[in-house]
Amino acid sequence: MPSEQPRVNHDWLDNDAGPVVRPYAMTQGRVAPSGGDFDLVAFVVATVPDMPLGPQLQPEHHAIVAAAWEPISVVELASQLDLSIGVVRVFLGDLRSAGLISLYEPPAATQPHDVDVLKAVVNGLRAL
Repeated sequence: MPSEQPRVNHDWLDNDAGPVVRPYAMTQGRVAPSGGDFDLVAFVVATVPDMPLGPQLQPEHHAIVAAAWEPISVVELASQLDLSIGVVRVFLGDLRSAGLISLYEPPAATQPHDVDVLKAVVNGLRAL
């Protein structure tokens, strides 16, 4: 009978959570979403009822589409799926390119801020 080798403790293994995967490994090294950038408060909505299984789609892609049946913001989605915001943005870029989700940005996020309003807020805070 061959003897079993002793278990080696690895830094990347968390006994409570299981193996830890680095974010860049999940996104194959990509750090920016394909198809352009979007705001963190943009709403995500799934566009197809049954997501086709493809070799390029990971379980996280499926989880995003499942969570986006009702409008959900990008930040809430990252929190709900317990993924970093960077990873979620890359996956959302993939899904948007495939036509599986739609992103709706609130008008305030796409328009530049009014400098006069910001100055009035700062002056009001100083007056306190």
